[in-house]
Amino acid sequence: MDKRIASADAAIEKIHDGATILMGGFGLCGIPENLIAAVRRKGTKDLTIVSNNAGVDDFGIGVLLQQRQVKKMISTYVGENKLFEQLVLSGELQVELNPQGTLSERLRAGGAGIPAFYTPTGYGTMVAEGKETREFDGRMFVMERAIRGNFAFIRAWKGDRWGNLIYRKTARNFNPMMATAADYVIAEVEELVELGQLDPDQVHTPGIFIDAIFQGPKYEKRIERRTVRRV
Repeated sequence: MDKRIASADAAIEKIHDGATILMGGFGLCGIPENLIAAVRRKGTKDLTIVSNNAGVDDFGIGVLLQQRQVKKMISTYVGENKLFEQLVLSGELQVELNPQGTLSERLRAGGAGIPAFYTPTGYGTMVAEGKETREFDGRMFVMERAIRGNFAFIRAWKGDRWGNLIYRKTARNFNPMMATAADYVIAEVEELVELGQLDPDQVHTPGIFIDAIFQGPKYEKRIERRTVRRV
């Protein structure tokens, strides 16, 4: 039951070329900073990454794009990364854009063992091209397939050696659903506590979903767009 592992580098030993990795986070909030850095150091290539965002040019998933380690991105909002745009336009990077709610539900379905579902979102647009559509109660819906990954990189605030996790505020975002939708789930936490120190009623992700856990040595917690005003 002790799922602690020494470091991010040790945690990603099983990551192989061509893997599909689910990465929690929204913008730069709640992203698995240390695991991403470890993948960059390892040099794993041809990755398919499922993430709401693509990071920024020099941080988050952006550092993997710099090294050309990513083959395909499945995302929703990718507008903060100029390198991402350049790679897509040059044909070096494949991209599958999803409505944000659709991506969330595809992940949730993957974790729940539901292979596909129907949603009205995207019907009549490019999103629906090549997909099955069906009418329910006079309204048209698009069938979307669930998403599962070979690995999931999860970032939490606190965790214990059994893998129970608590997220802090908006850093919760995509992390809990991704933790259910991969074959091997690695959690990095800001604080690793002793058993019994987490209130069971406050645990967001039960340890049953986590395969490995470690405490990150540092977190930058960058602000994606810092704005100021005169007082």
